[in-house]
Amino acid sequence: MHSPTAATARRVKAIPPTTADVVVIGAGLGGLMTAARLAQEGRKVVVLDQHYVAGGCATMFSRGSGEQRIQFDIGLHYVGECGPGGKVTRLLEEVGVHVDWCRLDDEGFDELVFPDFRFPIPANLDQYRDQLVARFPSERAGIDRYIRLCREVRHLGRDGAPRGWGQALDALLHGRLAAWNKGVTLAEFLDTCTRDPQLRAVIAGQNGDYGLPPSKVSLLLHCGLAMHYFGGAWYPRGGGQVIADRLAERIEALGSTVHLRHAVSDVLVEGGRAVGVRFTRPHGETAELRAPVVVSNADPRLTFLKLTAGVPELAPMARAAEGWEMGGAIFLTCLAVRCDLGALGMRARNYWCFDGYDFEEMYRSVGEDSVPDSRGCYITSATRKDPETPGHAPPGVETVEIMALVPGKSRAWGVAEPTAYGPGYRSGADYATAKSRLESQMIGRLERLFPGSTANIVHQESASPVTQTRFTWASDGTGYGLAATPGQFMTNRPGARTALSGFYLCGASTRSGHGIIGALASGVQASRAVVKNREVS
Repeated sequence: MHSPTAATARRVKAIPPTTADVVVIGAGLGGLMTAARLAQEGRKVVVLDQHYVAGGCATMFSRGSGEQRIQFDIGLHYVGECGPGGKVTRLLEEVGVHVDWCRLDDEGFDELVFPDFRFPIPANLDQYRDQLVARFPSERAGIDRYIRLCREVRHLGRDGAPRGWGQALDALLHGRLAAWNKGVTLAEFLDTCTRDPQLRAVIAGQNGDYGLPPSKVSLLLHCGLAMHYFGGAWYPRGGGQVIADRLAERIEALGSTVHLRHAVSDVLVEGGRAVGVRFTRPHGETAELRAPVVVSNADPRLTFLKLTAGVPELAPMARAAEGWEMGGAIFLTCLAVRCDLGALGMRARNYWCFDGYDFEEMYRSVGEDSVPDSRGCYITSATRKDPETPGHAPPGVETVEIMALVPGKSRAWGVAEPTAYGPGYRSGADYATAKSRLESQMIGRLERLFPGSTANIVHQESASPVTQTRFTWASDGTGYGLAATPGQFMTNRPGARTALSGFYLCGASTRSGHGIIGALASGVQASRAVVKNREVS
């Protein structure tokens, strides 16, 4: 298991060329997939990113060295559709990338922990339905209505599904419930199924996967995400950095390049089309790279309000960007503990812990102007999910990552927004106090769920949404991109093409959606659009 920064020095020192066929802004998974596909098509692609590792939210960081090194995941904790023939597997294999996967506990890849009961979510829709009925026998009709909807969403979203009139006929024959509820929220649909607060909480229990309450999240997004894991949940062997590293290595093997600590400041526009980018080198000097195609994998607000500010063709998108709602934000505590978590009852699954059943109130409590106490958390462990890979932690030590929903705006943390893009915010007293308080709460929650787990903490470290903004330049410190509300879902999100010739988009805020699979799929959409438009011969 290699260090996440193994290629950092080389990619920081490498000098980008002055011209290319395509320049990609941002080395998140969407940008890397776009670059890999276009490089495989024979294009000379240059990827520029201001961070010191490639991968965006799918990165890891390490502490210590040698046998004492400890490594933690930032944002990749599990992925669906990774088995033989699975969509994620196919997307990677199409660009010559192979990843080994560890399968999470099929009896409960996610376990919901409520004040008076626990509910494991199995990797099988029929079993899930039966467990819901066993727990809530009087709610059978509503449960079956919800399960029917999930099946329809999976059918309509399958690979090779028809488009145009064929899509309409398919929906009429096999997806009427999904079609009727295309623009509603999860809460609105659940109102037609059940009033039981506990059942509603179980169905919405994975809300942290999209960072929205039931009253705001798109029903179809919720169902699509739930179905993503029925068939298996997986963790990449070696950790989340593996996917980004292998994509970057593939790009380089194809003769294209990845450059880190190279921050793009502007998209160059001449004669009504994108012609390249202006960027800052690691030591501060400014340079330009000319290319007939520019693909932005950057935060969508950053893309339209800064990188392309003042471009007439993109003025409508800039106005829209002013009003876009971003997804939720997360506080992350990383622990290394000297103990056997398996002996304490932790399995190869994720634990969603809640203080109650009212998720609307939980999200309202987050607010925007201050950092409240946590109302729940998400607990996962790489050493539990990937026990056979050495290098996550020293022998006898296990890693744990604990997350909680928090305000994303920097002002809530006592940090002025411009300060969030550099390391200076860390010295602020308000910031340090809020961070320390939440870190203690995360540790306490782990201890209550697994008594004895925190008796010997080898390392503890936490990251806030301000940290997310610093390293990924994400608006409001989110790792979800645009909030997946009905008004910002599917065709209501930006597509790969823009009104500016030669300028394209990829990433979690585009129509493919957020998450690992959404980011990878966005690279497919962007690369296809470039090839289809014959922007580069």
